[in-house]
Parts: sequence; C-alpha cells; structure tokens
Amino acid sequence: MPARVICISRARGAGGEAIGRMVTNALRFRYVDDEILVRAAEKADVDRELVADVEHRKGIMRRVIEVMASSSSSEVEAAAFAPEALVAQGSSANYQDLNREVILETSEAGDAVIVAHAASMALGARDDVLRVLVTASEAKRCERLEAAAGLSEPDAMKEIAEADGERASYIERFYGIKEELPTHYDLVVNTDILSLAAAAQIVVDAAKA
Repeated sequence: MPARVICISRARGAGGEAIGRMVTNALRFRYVDDEILVRAAEKADVDRELVADVEHRKGIMRRVIEVMASSSSSEVEAAAFAPEALVAQGSSANYQDLNREVILETSEAGDAVIVAHAASMALGARDDVLRVLVTASEAKRCERLEAAAGLSEPDAMKEIAEADGERASYIERFYGIKEELPTHYDLVVNTDILSLAAAAQIVVDAAKA
C-alpha cells in the first residue's frame, strides 16, 4: 500500500534533508523536522519563540531537549547561556514521551515526510510508513560539508564524528538500540554515487508502491 508517512533518518552530510524536501515536493506532503521539537516544547509549556531561537544555536538544542519537559521557560533561557549545566536527572524519559507523542500525532494526520528525530524507531514497522535511511561514506560526507559549510577537512571530519556519536547515543538511550542495522529500515539509500535527485526519486517510487 502507498505510504502515508515517510520517515527519513540520515547521517550528517549524506543529503537527507535535501532528499526529504524533494520527496515532499514530489508527493505534495508536509515536510516535518524542527516542528517536532517546537511542538514537543509547546507540550512542555516552553515558549515557542524561545525554542525557535535557541534551536538555531549550534550545539545548544541537543542539550535543551534534555530539560524541556521538566524545566520552566526561564530555566531553558538560562540554559542557552550555560549549556554545560543542562544535565537534568530523569528528564530524558519525559522528553522521549513528548517527542514520540508528537511523532505519533504527525503520523496519524498522514501525508508527511518526517526527517530525523528517530521517527523510524518511534513508528516501527507500520504498513503506512516508509522508513528510509540516507547514508554515504565518511569521505563523501566530509566532501559535502567542506563544500557546503566551508569547513576544513579536519573540521568536517570532526563534525561528522560528533554527529554520528550523538545520533548513536540518542537511538540507544531512547530506543535501546545499541547497533543501528539496515533491517531497521525499509529502504537504505547510499548517496556516494547516486545524485540527491536520483535518491529522492527512489524514495518517491518506493512510497507509491
């Protein structure tokens, strides 16, 4: 049956966001990424504009989400200037519940492409969901980051290593998955050789099947 929801997990620099937008346009679905964080923040009574501002500060949002469910807006605002203090005991499970709740609500509405947030893990093997992993070699990902962000090769490799570590930690911490496998997905797309447009078309075709 055709997929009503497409979940795209992606390695940093593999082109997952761009592919997600191409798929969104081709299928005329909604593109959902930061909206997951904003709506989870709203459920935790954290000011939407505050979160929208904070989430664009590199390295801060991943810490803010740890305390969104158990902190006041003033605490989150203060945390933006003291990220090292964002280690809240017991807050991870609360955020996981909020994050999963928003993902489930999004999936129920249908016609959506959800990028990141481990949505594939949250929704599982449902008939109406296409779970996609977009990946590429470290060399290709590094090359893309150097071109897109103007990073040096060492800095690009460092960013990729950090992103991979954070992603693996997130999946293990929230979903108990110690090793991400191709079988966690319905489709794995390697963008080493495939253009992003070609990769997006493969996802579109799979979603319509």
